[in-house]
Order: sequence, then C-alpha cells, then structure tokens
Amino acid sequence: MRPNLYARDYRMGQARIKLGTRTLIMGILNVTPDSFSDGGLWDHPDLAVEQALRLAGEGADIIDIGGESTRPGHEPVDLEEELRRVIPVVERIHRAAPHLPLSVDTYKAEVARQALAAGAHIINDVWGCKADEGMARVAAEAGCPIILTHNRKDRNYTDLETDMKTDLAESITLALDAGVQPDRIILDPGIGFAKNYDENLQAMMKLDALGALGYPMLLGTSRKKFIRTVLDLPADDVVEGTAATVAFGIAQGCQIVRVHDVRQMKRTVAMCDAMLYAGRPEIH
Repeated sequence: MRPNLYARDYRMGQARIKLGTRTLIMGILNVTPDSFSDGGLWDHPDLAVEQALRLAGEGADIIDIGGESTRPGHEPVDLEEELRRVIPVVERIHRAAPHLPLSVDTYKAEVARQALAAGAHIINDVWGCKADEGMARVAAEAGCPIILTHNRKDRNYTDLETDMKTDLAESITLALDAGVQPDRIILDPGIGFAKNYDENLQAMMKLDALGALGYPMLLGTSRKKFIRTVLDLPADDVVEGTAATVAFGIAQGCQIVRVHDVRQMKRTVAMCDAMLYAGRPEIH
C-alpha cells in the first residue's frame, strides 16, 4: 500500500518548491563552528556560498542554512551571533541564485524574520514554534512554509507514537492559531531530538502513522548518532546508513529529505521515486 503524498506548489519570487511529483532534497549548510559533522567548514560567507551552489549543482532542491548547532550538548548561541552568521550568507546565496529556495534553520523568531527579509523562503524550526512564541506569527505574516519538528525538553514518553502525535498537534495548533495556512505546514518527526537510540529506531517505524496527521513530512536522519551507532563508524563514513533511512522514509511517505551528502542521496531518491511515483494516478 502506497503512503499518502500531499501536493503543494509554493512560488516565492523566482523560487519554486513543488511537492507531489517527486521527493525533494534539502541540502544542509551549517555556518557554525561546532556542528557534529561539518562544524567550521562553511562558516565564512564566501565558502558558504560556494558550498550552497555546489549542493544545488549536485541536486539539492532547497538549501537549509543553520547558524546554531542543535547537536546534543551544544552551546546555545545568542541572537546577535546567530544573525551575524546567518544573514550575510542568506543575502549572498540569494543574490547569486535567486531561483534557489532557501530555508533558515532556527528557533528564534527574529532570526527567521530577518532571514526571510534577506531572501530565505522557508522556516525550519526544530522546536516547532514552542521555543519562541513569535515564530508562528512571523511565518503567518510572511505566508511562507514552516517546518515543525517534533522535540521536547524531556523523554518522559508514555507511548512514543501517541506522544509524538500529541506534541506535533500542539505545534500545528500554535501555527494555525497564529494564522499560518494549513497548506504551509510541513512536519518533521525529529529523529535525533529528545530520543535515545531505541526511540529513534521506533520513531522511524512510525513515520507512516505521523503522515496520517494530514501534512507533508520532511525526514532529517543524515549522519545522525543512531546510524553511527548501528554501523560503528564516524559521521563522515555513514553514507550507506543514511541512504537506508532515506529510502525507508520515502517508502513511508516522507516527501523531503534533509541530507549532507546530496550527490549520493540524489541517486537513492531517484531509485525510490521510480518505484513510488510510477503510474500514480492521482496525488491529493
């Protein structure tokens, strides 16, 4: 049985994001000194622009720009520092490739607001509008897509699937109450956030159930610890493990995958799409 696939067509200036005809690839661009696998590589604006264009050339449909690491045990970054890291990069990439959809990976409303003004098109909030009460309002006023990630401050789960649905429903309500249109909401199951090894594996098995909430899903598993644990390999040597999770997620209905290794994942996605979308009569 094929999963539900939700059709969306976002047109934002020269940029366009279309869901429902193939899986989209979001390329990760961390402009941080301390991200778990690529910290310090792209934290100069010139290098960041080069990497963004390289990822796009390899097949990325969206570039996700983040100025604060969200790895376990990370040091929080204040507003001014995150703006200093992110805004010049967004501006330069947008000037170089105005057709390229850009996402800003932040839970701070002011960073999102300024990034959108600088040329970003999507908000990717790893706290699902729960860390900053102004985030949903920024998304509503901009009319932009917003990705709501499952996350929580504790791991006191009663039932993982039920609790994840409840937590995500709370984020959805915050967005809708602020005026975000339902067709602008994308969900992320939050693999690696507030979940241990076993819970991450269980969450991967529940992706189709989360899809039943009625929104498109983005999956971000690239190089994450549960993959490194299974394979007993470092972060830069788990491309096959990431590909396995990407293929599994696509089979369960994830329509966007967030990855570091775009070139290799493009091949994985193409093979999955050939099976998933071939002969599909209608996408609702």
